[in-house]
Amino acid sequence: MMTAPQYEESLRKLKLEVYMFGKRIENVVDNPIIRPSMKAVAATYELAQRPECAELMTAVSHLTGKRINRFCHIHQNREDLVKKSKMGRMLGGHTACCFQRCVGMDALNALSIVTYDIDAKFNTKYNERFLKFLAHVQDNDLTCDGAMTDPKGDRSLAPTQQSDPDLYLHVVEERSDGIVVSGAKVHQTGAVNSHEIIVMPTIAMREEDKDYAVSFAVPSDTQGITYIIGRQSCDTRKLETGHMDVGNPFFGGHEALVIFDSVFVPWERVFMYREYEFAGSLVEKFASYHRQSYACKVGVGDVLIGASQTIAEYNGTAKASHIKDKIIEMNQLNETLYCGCLACASEGNREPSGTYCVDTLLANVHKQNVTRFPYEIARLAQDIAGGLMVTLPSEADFRSPEVGKWVEKYCRGVEGVPVEDRMRILRLIENLTLGSAAVGYLTESMHGAGSPQAQRIMISRLADLKSKQQKAKRLCGISPESCAGCSGKG
Repeated sequence: MMTAPQYEESLRKLKLEVYMFGKRIENVVDNPIIRPSMKAVAATYELAQRPECAELMTAVSHLTGKRINRFCHIHQNREDLVKKSKMGRMLGGHTACCFQRCVGMDALNALSIVTYDIDAKFNTKYNERFLKFLAHVQDNDLTCDGAMTDPKGDRSLAPTQQSDPDLYLHVVEERSDGIVVSGAKVHQTGAVNSHEIIVMPTIAMREEDKDYAVSFAVPSDTQGITYIIGRQSCDTRKLETGHMDVGNPFFGGHEALVIFDSVFVPWERVFMYREYEFAGSLVEKFASYHRQSYACKVGVGDVLIGASQTIAEYNGTAKASHIKDKIIEMNQLNETLYCGCLACASEGNREPSGTYCVDTLLANVHKQNVTRFPYEIARLAQDIAGGLMVTLPSEADFRSPEVGKWVEKYCRGVEGVPVEDRMRILRLIENLTLGSAAVGYLTESMHGAGSPQAQRIMISRLADLKSKQQKAKRLCGISPESCAGCSGKG
């Protein structure tokens, strides 16, 4: 397995074309805005080397029998799924941000299922190709970016109906040695920290959209790929002198718009090509896995709850009954999220490929809660913190020879607590609920792995209403014959 320093060095060898603020970034690894996100990924390598974390952070490869990083692993049983959730919570608590490897892990597991299913129907060789790629990922302990979301353009129109065909990534040329694709993938978490880009279709496809039903993997520095780093709230604070105002000076995240401009993909890296019937299945499998992955939000919630309790103590309000009650509510919401992670893992099932998949209904129920509960936890954190969280003078003011004394005098809380400590915890709460970390904790909770309506549609499809009706009718004495003509539709 790779160490954290080896991971950082591997990124330095990549020849990425990255832009931010309209300028090309030549040194991505050391860029002060991007580097915290790299350090978050590096933590997944560093913790895997710790003996006390090995049970959660590592697994035994079903391909080679070697011990590997769990982010490169294909789930073999329910225990693997449960450990995945526990790992996510641990890492979320360790970094207080997105650590960026879940999307790749979920893409690998979804492809292990769907490539097998395609082969079973069409006698193709996708699974064989995929397993070779998987062995490469495992042997080299690579970080993979799972790229699913397309720009989509006019959401009311299918891919082939768009005014610009590139609004959904698609095949533009078929060659004897591979395919050429064009388009883009948006919201790509940790893209420039990745060694490989795994592309998947973004929606279920019809026959007329078959050129868009494509899945493949390419090295992240493949010719024709351009990365444009997305803006985040308070991102330029990382360019300032000092670390206090950043909130979390150690770790962070980034999102990128990834452009594919006539990118060549060799056949051995293609895992779906025009099998439009399976595009929806790949989307569903990936989404279910990724909805389970939001155990990371529980770990970040642990940090936010800890910060809220701390600021209550620093403010002198910790013993107030309403503050205690708010902390209880935050814990209740956070642990309920964790229950959802464990439930969909524990109810998982073995697919024909041998890969274990989470329970789809429970994964969607869990993600539906994720779209809500972190927002309430964040609201309560802001309530407990008080208004100073957003009106606090800067670190530069605090250290100023001219006005620092006034900041020291008037930003004091409980006697004996250093003003700097109070400022630091307030900035952390700001970072998690309003700043750059809120991208991962809040907006990503809303839209990551599908927006709320996507889960509601799946819940509607999977909830067995007919059996629930039968139970109710039986218990109140309604015979099946008396409602033989009912449609069962509301």
